[in-house]
Amino acid sequence: MPFTIDSARGIFPSTLSADAVPATIARFNLLSAEDQLAWTWFAYREMGKTITIAAPGAASMQFAEATLNQIRQMSFPEQTQVMCDLANHADTPICRTYAAWTPNIKLGFWYQLGQWMDQGIVAPIPAGYQLSANASAVLQALRELDQGQQITVLRSAVVDMGFDPDKLGDYTRVSEPVVPPKDASQRTQVTIEGITNPTVLSYMNNLNANDFGALIDLFAPDGALQPPFQRPIVGRDAILRFFNEECQNLNLLPERGVSEPAEGGYTQIKVTGKVQTPWFGAAVGMNMAWRFLLNPQGKIFFVAIDLLASPKELLNLIR
Repeated sequence: MPFTIDSARGIFPSTLSADAVPATIARFNLLSAEDQLAWTWFAYREMGKTITIAAPGAASMQFAEATLNQIRQMSFPEQTQVMCDLANHADTPICRTYAAWTPNIKLGFWYQLGQWMDQGIVAPIPAGYQLSANASAVLQALRELDQGQQITVLRSAVVDMGFDPDKLGDYTRVSEPVVPPKDASQRTQVTIEGITNPTVLSYMNNLNANDFGALIDLFAPDGALQPPFQRPIVGRDAILRFFNEECQNLNLLPERGVSEPAEGGYTQIKVTGKVQTPWFGAAVGMNMAWRFLLNPQGKIFFVAIDLLASPKELLNLIR
C-alpha cells in the first residue's frame, strides 16, 4: 500500500494553515482560571462589536437547561466558583456534566452565561476590572487574527473546559438531535473551478445538505478525516460521529481546486474556499482548504481540513 494515514497527512505540503490559532490557544491555556474567565468575557464583548453571534437553537439548549437553571439560582460567589471550576478542569458534578456535552451544547451554555452576565443575572466581571499583563497579551493576539481564526480560538477556549472526558470512564455522550437531510428540492450543487471529481463534489454537496449517511459512504472503510489542528479521526463510525456532532448546518463554499495523480493509482485533490457556521452565519466566512487523497476506487482514504493562515492562501494550489 503506497500510503498510510501518517504519510497521507503530507500531501500538498505547501498549504499554510493558521498556526497562530493553536499558538494563541496554548497561551490561553497557560493563564490562571481567573484570567481565562476574564479573557473570555472581554473577548466575547469585543468580538460582539464586529461579529453577531447567533442565538443557539432550542435543540442544543435543552440539554444545558437544567445546569443553567441550577447556576442561575446560585449566589454570585457560587456562580463565580462554578466558572472557575470549569476553567480549572475540576472534578465536580457540573464539570462532569459539562464534559459529556458535545461542542455545540457547550457553546450554547457559554452564550447563555454571557447573556446573563450582561443582564446581571450571573456574576459579571467587576466594573473597572483590569486584565493581567499575560491575559492582555493573549487578548491582543486574538485581535490580530482574522474573524474566522478568532471564532476558532474562542470555540476552543470553552470547549476544552470542564472535567477531562478521558477520565470519566464509561459515559453517554450528550449531543443535540441530528438534523434530517435536506429534501432534494432544497439542495444546491456546488461548482469548483478546476475540479470535476464526483467524490469531491458529492462530499461538499452532501455536507451542505446534512446528508451524513450519503457522505460517509464516500469514505473507504479505513479512511480518515483530520479536522483543523487535530489528529486524524480514523474509521467510518468515528467520522460519522464527528459529522453528526460538529458539522450540522454548515455552509461550504468551495471556490477552486487542483487534481493530481499520486502513487499507486491514488488521486490527490486540493480545494480552497470558505465555510460559514450556524453560530455566525454569513457574517464570517472561514478561509479553508480541503486536502483529499482518493484511493484507486475513488473512495476518500484521507481528507484534511485546514484553517488557512490568510485569505491569499485561497489561491495557493501548488503542491
